[in-house]
Amino acid sequence: MAVTDEAILKIKAMIRSGELRPGDRLPPEKELSEALGLSRSSLREAVKALEVIRVLDVRRGDGTYVTSLTPDILLDAMSFIVDIHQDSSVLELFEVRRILEPAAVTLATPRADADAIAHLHDLLEQVHGTTSVDDLVAHDQVFHRYINELAGNAYLTSLLDTLSSSTLRARIWRGLSEEGAVERTLTEHRAIVDALARGDATLAAAHATVHIDGVAQWLRRAMG
Repeated sequence: MAVTDEAILKIKAMIRSGELRPGDRLPPEKELSEALGLSRSSLREAVKALEVIRVLDVRRGDGTYVTSLTPDILLDAMSFIVDIHQDSSVLELFEVRRILEPAAVTLATPRADADAIAHLHDLLEQVHGTTSVDDLVAHDQVFHRYINELAGNAYLTSLLDTLSSSTLRARIWRGLSEEGAVERTLTEHRAIVDALARGDATLAAAHATVHIDGVAQWLRRAMG
């Protein structure tokens, strides 16, 4: 095992055991390297690697801290991978959304109380036939994120946020080149909300699948 990998595992073990908690400052480099039986250079490389994936936060002149380790922080590294995807791989991202988003809607259904449904209806009222493509895409993000948050799973919400932002370009292409995109999106959103209001998780998930599939199918034709 490479010494840097060993150092990463030892720091991870400290976090998992609770010896280091979110927000804690790491001991000074010399003290920590001696305690872990590591060279200072390998410890330094491990810290750099853990900083990249947002486990550690290196504050120049202050010290190195464990981050909050919240889902949005830990999944932030994935957004870099998604952001550099090739256009041809965006379909694969839609396939992942097609799997996860209906699952989120299913989890959200029992949590969609009267206030939540009223808020979703308010969001629907903000979109109409003259809504611009940019505003439609922004509305689509807000709409889906609210439902995803209702699912009550922070990791799922953060993951879907990452995937949703990565597919913005495809949704904009559709809006610019396909007539009726605003009306179609609004109709599909209404169907999801109606199913949530009825407490029908299966129907709500089915409408979410159709909604995601609509963009994916258009993209397949466009990339033909």
